[in-house]
Amino acid sequence: MRGTQPGLPRLGLVLYQPDRPHNFGSALRLCACFGVTLGVIEPCGFPLDDRRIRQTALDYHAHARWVRHQDFAAFETARLAEGRRLVLLSTRGEHFYHRVAFRPDDVLLLGRESAGVPEAVHVRADLRVKIPMRPDLRSLNVVTAAAIVLAEALRQTGGFHEVAL
Repeated sequence: MRGTQPGLPRLGLVLYQPDRPHNFGSALRLCACFGVTLGVIEPCGFPLDDRRIRQTALDYHAHARWVRHQDFAAFETARLAEGRRLVLLSTRGEHFYHRVAFRPDDVLLLGRESAGVPEAVHVRADLRVKIPMRPDLRSLNVVTAAAIVLAEALRQTGGFHEVAL
């Protein structure tokens, strides 16, 4: 993952093998608005080409910073080289997101819309968090979950102040 520009949050958001292009576009817009770099771990469930990126990101494309990772191993190599903590958002998380202390250089990882992340990726996370919700419902949309947790992480780490400058 490449470094961020001065004055922008260092927090990162990463999609693990996203299934749906509209969620990729929504995540790209979310990250553009918050000044956060979006990572995408391939393969994706759709062609990730220039046309698709422009189509899903709308006019936010010019404001977004994002990086592709060929696979989870490539992502892990980059993350570990930068010494960043991996925080997995999962319905199987051990901690509620609002009860943990986020760090300014955390990387928030979201699983595939259809299947989450495999166990091998789940165990690589340094921290696994979940969003409290009704027990009779399965999960939130992946980008909705990302927005909730990313906003809390930015609040805790002063990232909103950096974006508003």
